[in-house]
Amino acid sequence: FLLFGLGLEFSFRKLAEVGRTATITAVMEIAVMLGAGFALGQAFGWSRMDSLFLGGILSISSTTIIVRAFEELGLRQRRFTAVVFGVLIVEDLLAILLLVLLSSVAATQTLSGEALVNSSLKLVFFLVLWFVVGMYVLPSFLRRAKALLNDETTLIVSVGLCFTMVVLASRAGFSPALGAFVMGSLLAETRERERIEHLILPVRDLFAAVFFVSVGTMIDPTTLSQSFWPIMAITLVTIVGKFVGSASGALLAGTNLRHAVQSGMSLAQIGEFSFIIATLGVTLKVTSDSLYPIAVAVSAITTFTTPYLIQLSDPVCDYLEKNLPRTTKLKLERYRAWSNGASRGQLFFSLLYENGVKVFLNAVLVVAIALGAERLALPRLQGFFPESEWVKPVVGILALIAAAPFFWAIFSSAAVYVGGRALWQKGRRAFIGVYAIGLVVGLSLLGFLLTRFFDAVPASGIFFVAVAVYVVFARRFAQPLYAKLEQRFLENLADRDHIADKANAAPKPRLAPWDASLSEAVVSADSSLAGRSLFDGRLRERLQVTVAVIERGRRQIVAPTRDELLYPGDRIYFIGLPEHVAQARAEIEGAAEGAAVPESGRPFGLDSFVIAAHSSFLGSPIRDSGLREALGGLVVGIERKGERILNPDSSMRLLENDLLWVVGDLERIGAMKKLPKEHLA
Repeated sequence: FLLFGLGLEFSFRKLAEVGRTATITAVMEIAVMLGAGFALGQAFGWSRMDSLFLGGILSISSTTIIVRAFEELGLRQRRFTAVVFGVLIVEDLLAILLLVLLSSVAATQTLSGEALVNSSLKLVFFLVLWFVVGMYVLPSFLRRAKALLNDETTLIVSVGLCFTMVVLASRAGFSPALGAFVMGSLLAETRERERIEHLILPVRDLFAAVFFVSVGTMIDPTTLSQSFWPIMAITLVTIVGKFVGSASGALLAGTNLRHAVQSGMSLAQIGEFSFIIATLGVTLKVTSDSLYPIAVAVSAITTFTTPYLIQLSDPVCDYLEKNLPRTTKLKLERYRAWSNGASRGQLFFSLLYENGVKVFLNAVLVVAIALGAERLALPRLQGFFPESEWVKPVVGILALIAAAPFFWAIFSSAAVYVGGRALWQKGRRAFIGVYAIGLVVGLSLLGFLLTRFFDAVPASGIFFVAVAVYVVFARRFAQPLYAKLEQRFLENLADRDHIADKANAAPKPRLAPWDASLSEAVVSADSSLAGRSLFDGRLRERLQVTVAVIERGRRQIVAPTRDELLYPGDRIYFIGLPEHVAQARAEIEGAAEGAAVPESGRPFGLDSFVIAAHSSFLGSPIRDSGLREALGGLVVGIERKGERILNPDSSMRLLENDLLWVVGDLERIGAMKKLPKEHLA
């Protein structure tokens, strides 16, 4: 139930949203700590298994400790916290992978590269399969059964689903903990998440108490006194190693130096997953009895140091920015600009990413159908008809029919891409390349399915027949069926967002660069700005903030002009540094309370792009560049040769390799970024 509760705090969609920055940072941190922990254990003269588990224990940071520290220090709205929370999400998933791999290593007592790869692929396959099937079934089930779900039945159903996934995970060869975590993460995507989390809390606390009491009985106080110096050494390696690994990963992913250092100092502790990994070693009887109490002691010390390290991150950043050589800072800024814009102009990779996810999910479903038919359906039917030779071909044909909609999705992955005729003319080779990849994957999967049920010669004939049938009937039969399945899946996936949109205000845009935050305030009737234009209010000149969006009733004014008037009840989104935001909000809101929340319009937010050598914006002043009209946006920041310019003057000319930060229509900005660099407007 501890893992079930952790799963309810996890989100597969958040995992997809955190992007490559969090993924690269988490992978780098875990790799560094696995190596450092193993090397330190070997230096102590420990066994290879103790050293390996020590590396796993030190790899995962504590979500609970970090969240509590950010809340107490009032840092939840700082820019770098988004990176930290993204890393924690990725770490949760990698922690599950570590549990699986360490269990496999403990069972075989060998560290085989082939076994690790096979275990990883198997885990990824089942995670994706459970996610797709779970998201298709669970939200619909909970919606239809809502009238029957009072608090008692909701709790019983949740616990029953948890146990069901535990059984499935065990039969698939994984630990029960994985099943509990996966079911928790699936229920976290439904509209009943908060209710389930509230109801399961007493059950989780009860079994968590049993868990910690039981493992606490394994701690010998004399062991701690005898291991004082190893504990101090491991604590030091944890703090330094996590800081170096996280900061290096963040820099490698294209984060600026300040946010990389702040993230690294925030992640320097271990917590709940470390206890679970340590308990796994003790339960499997592959580690020494002293490892668990050492992990508890290191966790206690790093829990104490975490708030102080977070508070010290700003002074450390100031020191580094002041004392690092100018050439080093310039190289870091150039790398960051290159990293953030490296793949934006490559249409092929953009298409490959967008269609690759769809192809991958459907490929997993095809493999699942083939294996399920071969290993589950076929043995049972052969038990009923032991002498019949027709059973195997019939099961194969039925499996092929069941997989037909997913084959259609794979074969048509690039063909259904809506990019427009102009984009097709500019990127014809990219479209053809992506379509060819989908075609190869689809044909390979078709051969994989057929060879499970037919001999070589019949399989070859059926292969060509299946291709011919697909060409003739796919659009008429497979496409409508797949469209219904996909629509149902996407509706369920957005189910929780739909409820949140109805209950909450329009989503607050993401934080802006350099800790400048995109904040909001409602103009009160008592405000000195009510009835005045933006030019007369002189917010930029007096308070160093820029108004990016005004929401008035159902209307949304993105990048308002200087003559736009402010009325009581207007919701203003403005950008500025933290020290300026509070003063601006106080002046905008005056003494009145906030107005009612308007409905959201077109999606707006913060994004960035690099001015290419052939861009028509090159050399133009910002006010004459046409950016406002082309992107429906406002330039709020420029990074040029290592220099950061927040709220640049409208007369500033745009130069090659300038990294522009724009608040505006995300659909327009996203459409432009998909074009190759040489075609940027």
